[in-house]
Amino acid sequence: MPTKPQKLSFAEKAGYSLGDGAANFVFQTMILFQLSFYTDTMGVAAAAAGTLLLAGRLWDAVFDPMMGVVADRTKTRWGKFRPWVLWTALPFGIAMVLAYTNPGLGVAGNLAWACATNILLMTLYSANNTPYSAMTGVMTGDINERTSLSSYRFVSAMIAQLIVGGFTLPLVAKFGHGNNAKGWQMTMGLWAAVCVVMYCITFLTTRERIQPDPRQEFSARQDFAALLHNGPWKAMFILTLAHFAVLAMRGGTLFYYFQYYVNPNQLFGVLQGLGLTAAAGSSTHSGVWYSLLNTFGLVVNADRSNIASVGFSLLNISGQLVTVVGVVFSTTLCARYGKKAVALTGFALTTVCMALFVLVPADSIGTIFLLDWMRTLTYAPTIPLLWAMFADVADFAEWKTGRRSTGIIYATILFGLKTGLSFGGAAAGWLLSAFGYRANAVQTTGALQGIRMTISIFPAVLFLVVVACLIAYPIGRKLNLQIQDELAERRKKFATV
Repeated sequence: MPTKPQKLSFAEKAGYSLGDGAANFVFQTMILFQLSFYTDTMGVAAAAAGTLLLAGRLWDAVFDPMMGVVADRTKTRWGKFRPWVLWTALPFGIAMVLAYTNPGLGVAGNLAWACATNILLMTLYSANNTPYSAMTGVMTGDINERTSLSSYRFVSAMIAQLIVGGFTLPLVAKFGHGNNAKGWQMTMGLWAAVCVVMYCITFLTTRERIQPDPRQEFSARQDFAALLHNGPWKAMFILTLAHFAVLAMRGGTLFYYFQYYVNPNQLFGVLQGLGLTAAAGSSTHSGVWYSLLNTFGLVVNADRSNIASVGFSLLNISGQLVTVVGVVFSTTLCARYGKKAVALTGFALTTVCMALFVLVPADSIGTIFLLDWMRTLTYAPTIPLLWAMFADVADFAEWKTGRRSTGIIYATILFGLKTGLSFGGAAAGWLLSAFGYRANAVQTTGALQGIRMTISIFPAVLFLVVVACLIAYPIGRKLNLQIQDELAERRKKFATV
């Protein structure tokens, strides 16, 4: 017999979503700008920067399962996972600023500083985000409410990504006045302050409801061993590894694409037509809208020195608006077709759109934007679904074994996520170096080809792995509902008010 859904209020969903918005101020900056910050602002060689990212993110990946064990064993009056969001908020904000500070210690000193601060940032990211992510599995047991909660979460994340992608580089230029190191430190200080406030709101507005059987004895060894017999977990682990390798590889290279490949004269013409240039005519130099854009550095300077930054920011802002639309429709599509079907279709179409980028000429600005909007629209509905599917994997494990190990399941999948980020980010640096990239210089034909391949063919191949994992993933809509109802009946026996 179907059970009564555990509904969450708008305030709780919105409050929870702010935690992922805060995380994305770090995550999106890392994906889009960390590699170029190391190479072009701190003076670290591309290959060394790639290795540095690999080391930091691999440590983060290793730390995730440790954090999952700690979170599962945490017992407070606020729950197991929720307190960590509060406890790590301020240290996380401080680490954000330090990681994007250029200490001016020379090549070797800057490299050591970057390595140490990156590891610190990744450690605190894990200590905050692993328990935060696990909260999806304990705030409600209703599968549709989880999808809705994840949709709220990723609308907030997309807004944060829009802000980071659209305003970071312009603010760096605005605050730095030609000194990028100063601009980065001040911009990250602003983002850090916003993040601390958002994490506090998340803590204050949420509640954990799903509890393990009080008779369950904690055994990390038993819980880890059970994962090897959990088919859905294996599929989601490999999927997550490949998925986030793509995000790091492609995201870390896309600004290079705008800076070195896209025709600056054609891009200037498009931006001029949109009134985003200082030379667009006196009629565009007045008005609140123009003044606001100029305040945030979203207007091309008279010397055209920031064409790539403004064009890249415009692509990110417009793309995130398209993403929000796709995420909003995710819940409706999932309710009708199921999470697996929607995710499989979305990733398959996204793969095709990414691969087509290799065919786009440097002067086809309209095609670049249109193709990226198509890629974004097909990808967007998958974003909240994967995190709701992680909760389904935790339910599957409880359904099969009678043991609830939400923290460990999320932490080990996050291990795959961080490992993917590690190798994806490192691969971007290694590929740029292998194809002959030189920072702040005119690029060779080979280097430009490498940049194009790294945002198109290489990530498309990895997304084929994602599609294969989704085909193998066994939890369809029918089984999902069966698990939900049977677990709800079991929990009635030991539920507390």
